[in-house]
Amino acid sequence: MNAMPFGPGESREFQARLSARREVLREEVSEALQDIGPGSGADLSGQVHDLKDTSLAGMLTDMRLADMHRDIRELLDIDAALRRMQAGTYGICTDCGEPIPLSRLDAYPTAKRC
Repeated sequence: MNAMPFGPGESREFQARLSARREVLREEVSEALQDIGPGSGADLSGQVHDLKDTSLAGMLTDMRLADMHRDIRELLDIDAALRRMQAGTYGICTDCGEPIPLSRLDAYPTAKRC
C-alpha cells in the first residue's frame, strides 16, 4: 500500500468538507422523516377523495423517500470515508492500493477507488 496522495493540511480540509456535508445530509434526512410522518404530506392520500390527488400524494411521498434513501447512502459513504481517514487509508484505492488522484477526491471526496 502506498502513502496517501496528500498532506495533513489537505486531509483536514477533506475531513472538514465531509463533516460539513454529513451535517447537511442529517438535517435533510430529519426533515424528510418529518415530512413523511403521520399528519404530514404522506398522510394526504388518506384525506383526499379524488384519484388524481391520491396518486399525486403517493408520488410525492415516493419521491421524498427516494431522496431520503439517496441521502442515507451518501451518509454511509461519508462515514466510511471518515473511518478510512482515521485508519490512515483515505485516498488509497481499495482495489489496487495506489493513491487516488487528488482531482478525483476533490470532485468525489468519498471515492474508494482510483
